[in-house]
Amino acid sequence: MTDAQETAAELRNTTGGGPPDAEVPSDGLPIPLLEPREGIPPVIADEESLARVIAAFAAGTGPVAVDAERASGYRYGQRAYLVQLRREGAGSALIDPVGCPDLSALGEALSGTEWILHAATQDLPCLREIGMVPGSLFDTELAGRLAGFPRVGLGAMVESVLGYALEKGHSAVDWSTRPLPEPWLRYAALDVELLVDLRDALEKELERQGKLEWARQEFDAIASAPPPPPRKDPWRRTSGMHKVRRRRQLAVVRELWNTRDRIAQRRDVSPGKVLGDAAIVEAALALPVNVHALSALPGYGQRMGRRQLDQWMAAVDRAKALPENELPLPGQSPAGPPPPRSWADKDPAAAARLAAARTAVSALAERLRLPQENLITPDTVRRLCWEPPARRTPESVAEALAAHGARPWQIEQVTPVLVTALAATA
Repeated sequence: MTDAQETAAELRNTTGGGPPDAEVPSDGLPIPLLEPREGIPPVIADEESLARVIAAFAAGTGPVAVDAERASGYRYGQRAYLVQLRREGAGSALIDPVGCPDLSALGEALSGTEWILHAATQDLPCLREIGMVPGSLFDTELAGRLAGFPRVGLGAMVESVLGYALEKGHSAVDWSTRPLPEPWLRYAALDVELLVDLRDALEKELERQGKLEWARQEFDAIASAPPPPPRKDPWRRTSGMHKVRRRRQLAVVRELWNTRDRIAQRRDVSPGKVLGDAAIVEAALALPVNVHALSALPGYGQRMGRRQLDQWMAAVDRAKALPENELPLPGQSPAGPPPPRSWADKDPAAAARLAAARTAVSALAERLRLPQENLITPDTVRRLCWEPPARRTPESVAEALAAHGARPWQIEQVTPVLVTALAATA
């Protein structure tokens, strides 16, 4: 039995979340399927019902479990199409943000309450859009990472820590569907059924490992982080862009991407359902001279009508007609160090620092039993090694790490090994 499996078995036996004699999944014994304790709650889709839910959750006790379902891959943007909550004294609630688009009153009612989410950074943007912003939170996925669990998906965590199996199969469905099928609602309700139990068990394990304060700092950083700024030139993230090198071809990618985005937003569908990234890149590489040539390219076949072909050809023509001074420049890199693969040629000393730092951080992460990227972000290590402090002292390295956004617990752990690594390559 691995360390993580032993931890899981101990947690189940001490928290009461699962059967006292339950073993880890690898032992071959059946794992009980989780059932909703109060059945599937009705979907709240009107203001009167919402007001009752708000009152019930305001009167509840303890932390509140929160989850949200989006329609990624089906709809434009990342809005929430279902919000699930559970709190002691209030039970579970399923809220339809289409019928109740403003949940700020619910957010205010939960002010001062700890929110429990799994992979919080995925759900917080869509919750923020409807007025729900936590003051403090506990992220069970991140807690699992810090505690050293090898599998940190919600189903895996509930199974290994609490000894129950969650229903599977509905995570990637179109949650904008109305009415939502009962099996989907059951799946959604179960996502928050045991989040409080999971939180309590993981808190005990983090405390046992001496990592609870680390987790609290991480949770505070997530809760206090401002919304990310809009991406500059998002069209540059088109899959397959590495094949596009000429400026005129880049202009085609940009024009097709922007045209697709406007259509997708107007129709409220995923951009990939309007035109695939691969088709955009194909047109950019080929620079077709007319609709007939465009229709021969992959992604523009027989299923595409003449009207659609005309709109894509018009976008290509607009890009081809741009004067040279309006063409996008190639290779515009984000701020920060260049890609590490080029360091050996550009700055061999920096490449040596990075190799030593990576080795040291990897060894430390293994000793601490947590993922390397949670111990310190790879970007922070790269920035430190590309432009290290003039004097490689613990104080100067700690100051540089803080300037790059490292949390106090991270600075305390990695500063000694990074100082040693930088000194060894000085």
